[in-house]
Amino acid sequence: MIDQTTRFRSVILAGERPGGSPISHAFNVPASVMVPVAGQPSLARVMQAIEASQQASGGVICGPTADIISASEELQDVLGKPGFEWLAPADGPAASALSALEELDHFPTLLTAGDHALLTGEIVDNFCNLAISSFRKQIHSPETDAEADYDIVIGFVPYELVKAAWPESRRTVLKFSNGHFCGSNLFAIMTPEGRKALEFWRQAEADRKHPWRIARRFGFMALLLYLFRRLSLEDTLGGLSQAAGCRIGHVKVEFARAAVDVDSIEDQKLAEKILLGEK
Repeated sequence: MIDQTTRFRSVILAGERPGGSPISHAFNVPASVMVPVAGQPSLARVMQAIEASQQASGGVICGPTADIISASEELQDVLGKPGFEWLAPADGPAASALSALEELDHFPTLLTAGDHALLTGEIVDNFCNLAISSFRKQIHSPETDAEADYDIVIGFVPYELVKAAWPESRRTVLKFSNGHFCGSNLFAIMTPEGRKALEFWRQAEADRKHPWRIARRFGFMALLLYLFRRLSLEDTLGGLSQAAGCRIGHVKVEFARAAVDVDSIEDQKLAEKILLGEK
């Protein structure tokens, strides 16, 4: 039984592109999760945020590969801190998440990214509490409206919060009929069935060069409705739930900084500006 006293275990995705990413090359670090932000690597900041939270504890860091780790004493030092165990990454983020969940075998699990350098214990606790509170919600299905447990809960940041905080910052915006949102890179896998959503994500990654396959999974009409901003966020997740074979819910994360990952030079500058501005 999941309630407000239930503690999450955590999975941090820390894989690296073959040959390195543009930002890791720009900062001459072995992996993008080691890009320094106000004096500390992104990955270390994510680990500290989880350690500082009340609702989540350590778990698994998936990636980078063993050869990258063996060549970097700094990365070895970060990964050597207690609370997390390292797991070799699989072929892609979704496959790595599935592998880490199998290793943990614990629900609920918090899933986030190793470049989420602005994450804090407060944000982690807020998201986990919201995920538990929304664990039982009315969902719509073709047969009936029935109360049911969500298998996975996704965090979305209202875009107006981000725009108000940093109007000059360019963010990926998801536009729905009932609002515009940014991703938060915060996912709560509440039940074993939630793995089906990650499997669906893995298949979508494989199909990214074949958009007609993705359209076939969602339905062409649903894609057209989204493109013309006719679908609400709830309707979109309802369609995803049917396609993935599990129940997908969402919560609003009311922290603008939760929408910022350090995966570009511009975002590294923004993250440093935010952190240094707080001191």
